Parts: sequence; C-alpha cells; structure tokens
Amino acid sequence: MKRRHVMPFGAQLTDDGRVRFRLWAPAASQVELCLEGAAPELCLPMAAEQGGWWGIITEHAAVETLYRYRIDGKLRIPDPASRFQPDDVHGPSQVIDPERRQWSDGHWNGRPWEQTVLYELHVGTFSPEGTFAGVASRLDHLVDLGVTAIELMPVADFPGTRNWGYDGVLPFAPDSCYGSPDDLKSLVEAAHSRQLMVFMDVVYNHFGPEGNYLHTYAPGFFTDRHHTPWGDAIDFEDPDSSPVRWFFIHNALYWLEEYGLDGLRLDAVHAIMDDSRPDILMDIGDAVRRTVGRQRHVHLVLENDDNAAHYLQRDGAGNPRWYDAQWNDDIHHALHVLATGEDRGYYADYADQPIDHLGRCLTEGFAFQGEASPYRDGQSRGEPTDGLPMAAFVGFVQNHDQVGNRAFGERITALASPEAVRAVTALVLLAPSPPLLFMGQEWGSHKPFPFFCDFEPELAASVTDGRRREFAAFPEFQDPHALEKIPDPMAVETFRSAVLDWDHTTQPAARQWLAFHRRLLAVRSTEIVPRLPGMRAGGRYTAHGPRALTAQWPIADRELLALHANLGPDSAELPEAGPGRCLFRSHSSGKAGRVPGWSVSCYLINQSAQR
Repeated sequence: MKRRHVMPFGAQLTDDGRVRFRLWAPAASQVELCLEGAAPELCLPMAAEQGGWWGIITEHAAVETLYRYRIDGKLRIPDPASRFQPDDVHGPSQVIDPERRQWSDGHWNGRPWEQTVLYELHVGTFSPEGTFAGVASRLDHLVDLGVTAIELMPVADFPGTRNWGYDGVLPFAPDSCYGSPDDLKSLVEAAHSRQLMVFMDVVYNHFGPEGNYLHTYAPGFFTDRHHTPWGDAIDFEDPDSSPVRWFFIHNALYWLEEYGLDGLRLDAVHAIMDDSRPDILMDIGDAVRRTVGRQRHVHLVLENDDNAAHYLQRDGAGNPRWYDAQWNDDIHHALHVLATGEDRGYYADYADQPIDHLGRCLTEGFAFQGEASPYRDGQSRGEPTDGLPMAAFVGFVQNHDQVGNRAFGERITALASPEAVRAVTALVLLAPSPPLLFMGQEWGSHKPFPFFCDFEPELAASVTDGRRREFAAFPEFQDPHALEKIPDPMAVETFRSAVLDWDHTTQPAARQWLAFHRRLLAVRSTEIVPRLPGMRAGGRYTAHGPRALTAQWPIADRELLALHANLGPDSAELPEAGPGRCLFRSHSSGKAGRVPGWSVSCYLINQSAQR
C-alpha cells in the first residue's frame, strides 16, 4: 500500500520522472528554482502564472534533490510546502517521494471516537533519544497502560534543535531533529500495529518568529485587519486569499492521507480570525469529512478558549459535522482549584463554587456557556452546549499548556497532595468524556515541563526577557532575584530538565501510580466504553456541600452511569448510589452515606430495579 497527498504547490514528482515545482509569490517580479548540492549549482527561471503563481517542471531534479527558490535575484528561501528540511528552516528543502514507502497497515481503519484515551507527548522529551524512533520503542508501555491514542505535540519544522513545536514555520516538514519523514511514518505504522491511533497538533493561527519568509514574497498571507498575540493575523478573508485557505486545508489532508494519521488537534483556534462564511475551520472540517473521513475513522479536535460550541455540532445521525471534540479547559481549571486551592489568573473564574463549575463540566461540557468571565473583565464567554454529547469534550488533569505555562513548569503532583491527585484523576478517567493524559502522568512524574526553545541570539535574548516580564507582576516574583530563578527558555539545561526519567518507573511509588492508572483505564475499557454509543443527553449533577457531588448519565437499557466524588480533605455525606454495581471505589465502603475525603466511586445503576 502506498500513500501520497497531491498538492497544487511545492515539489511533486510527475509520472514521467520529472519534478514539478510551484510557489505562490505574488509580490515577486522574478522567481528561480535553485538546485543545490551539485557542482555547478543550477538555477532555472520559473514561469509566471495567473494569480501570483510561479511554476516549472524539470528533468534536472529527482528524489532527494536539495532546492531553494530565489526571489528577485536576491533572497533564497526554502519551499513553504517543503516535505523535509535536512538542514533546518533556513536551509534547502529536499524532494521527497512519498510513494517509495510500502505501508503494511492497509487493514487499519482507525477506532471509533468513544474508544479514545489520549496520551499527549513531546517527541523531544518523551524519551532519552528524543526522536520518533524513541517514541516507537515505548509504545508497548502505553498499550499496557490502556491508552488508545498518542497525541504528538507539533512536529512541523521549527528553528533550532529544541522547541515545544508551536513556533513552526514549515508546516509540511517534520522537524529533522526528530528524524526523517520515513521515521515518522514508521512510528505511525508501529502504533497502528498495536491498535493505537496517532494524533498530531497542528498550528494554523500563526507562524513562528524565525524562519518565516512569507512576508517578503507573499505578504497576502497576513492582514493588519486582525491582530494576534504573535502579530498580524493570517488572512483567510480577502477575496484573493484562496491560496492561503488551500495551504492549510491541504496541510490537514496531507498529514491524514500521506502519513496515515488518525486525527489532528488544531491549536488555539480562537486566534484564527475569519469572518467569512463558511470560515476556514468549517472548510477544513468539510474537506476532511468528505475525503479521508469517508474511508476510515478520522477525528478532529479543537483548542478554543472561546468555547465556541457550534463547531462541535452533530448531524442527524449523531456524527460530527466538523469537529469531534474540544479540549475542555473548564474542567481542568475547576479540578485544579479544588485540588490545589490556587485561585489566581484564570483560576479566579472557578474559585467561587468550583464544585458547581465541575458539575456543569461533567454533565454539560463547558462551565462557561455565555456567562460573564471576571478574568476577562466581565466579557461573556462561550456558547450553549444543548444537544452536544459528552464525547465532544476532552477532559484532563494535566497537559503541556497547564504545566508548561507555569513559571517553573510544575506538574500537579508538585502542587497537590497524592490523595487529591488520585481523586481528580479517577474522576476524569471514569467520566463519559474522552480523557487525556500528559506524558509521565501515569507514574506520578515530578519532572517539570518548562517552556523551552532555541532561537538565533538576538531573538533568544528577547524571548528570555519576555518570559520573565510575563511573571514580573506576580507577588512571588517582585524580588529581582526570584525573577532570575525562572528557567531560561534558551538554556539547554531547561530542555534537559523536561526529559522523562524512565528509570523512575521502577520505583515503588511510580509502580503504585501505574497500577492505579491501569486499574481505572481497565474499568473504562471494559465497563464504560461499550456503553458510550448508547449514551443519551440528559446528564445531571447534584452538589452536596462545597466540595462533593454526584453525577449521573443515562445510557442504554435503563442504566445510569454514576460518579460520586468528595474532592476535599474532610469526610462528607453522599446519598446511596441505588441498585446496581460498583465499578470502582477509591475507599473501603465504611459507614453508609458518609465517605472520606478525596474519594471517588463509580457505579452502574439499574433503573428498572428502582421501579
């Protein structure tokens, strides 16, 4: 089996053995294709085409040929649609033949969304090797844990040798510090052989600050009508911006088709500014659903601080119209407040009655569905979630953002008691919503995950200063000496501090955490997941004091799934669960009606027996 996504731009092998090169450069008056790596170097003029396109088909290029484009006889640039950059973002692009690879996973059809248990990882710090092969060598650990999908933080080519991935500038090229395109495909194939799905984070809201040459020859990629935290927004609205829209639509299809990925997570789509209808997010969703999504299970997930529920709509058959789910920051924030007591920054929105915010997340999805957000100066946030299944909301206790955006990158295990962490973990893993784990969470890792990157010197100094200014207003950093203790994002030691210590998994405490996660995920797999396709709307919760609740969801054949939780250190009164089976209990049964602090129970309740 062979896989190739055909694109109207970039380097594409033709049937007669030649290579077609095509670039959108509307601001250029002359474009040349420079074939590098051979002596003498060959620079060929490209023909001007309509709409700002330039193209050439040549027999002088072949597989593995290195090339760049020369703009107006001066600036040399990599291909913005490069499939591989062996010498980083400023170097030449390489011609890749995706059909050279013979795939062995043609039987793979993906997995239904309700089976999803996501495991987010950063390729560079997940293993000592820091490569795609390093991830592949530890897939059996994840299968044994009960994970069904790995989610790779962005791998699109970024400057330097270390980065979270959200500073990528060449979105079609996996970064060479992790391996070759074939190495990534081998990881996908190895995952599929173990019944693991592979998701990838993609960034469609901005390009990184180093290595992006688009402003020079294609300024129409950007607009000053909208602004983002990274500067001018990508222009999806202009009547002449169709090449920009298709650049990102093809990127989504490329990863899903050419690499056989099972899903994408679109980063921070609230920073994508597009007032046209359908907007670019709808166009991407439509394109995926009508192509690769018709052939196998393919899933699309959003990160969206706006809680824009309309992107999660279902059709008449209950299938996602555009996106399967959204990362639910609301449930994380409510759980974090309950577990740690922190109430600053965005946690302030959840400090008042956190148990009610949590209950709404568990049974309706978002806590904020149009209500005013004090953290956002009283602005309304979110849209109603009426009619949406709980499958549309991904729950988590940790992820790269919630750990790494802290000054020191501390995990929740460094901020809350073990009892509290176990309770909130059980709640997320046993609730109907698809759960997400962050790498190392399963063994209670205390390794931090601080922000790190590797820019050129002038930009590096600016990023380091900016990182420290970001925290300067916090009381604990009023002392300049305290501020200097914040890890320098550019220092290689900051990156190394985040690399997981797999030797730690053999220690007694780590083995206990692993057993705990395996037990919960086994219950989810055998008892909860088979019932999720029959789950109906109408979940409800009841708060029992400021830190305890019960929640119930109707499932097939007059059964209810129920969670009872006391998320505080003191014991609490909770009602009896009713007739049925206990699937999980974090404590001994004890006195009827009274449960100890930091306890969670999960039940299947038989409504017929209550009649």
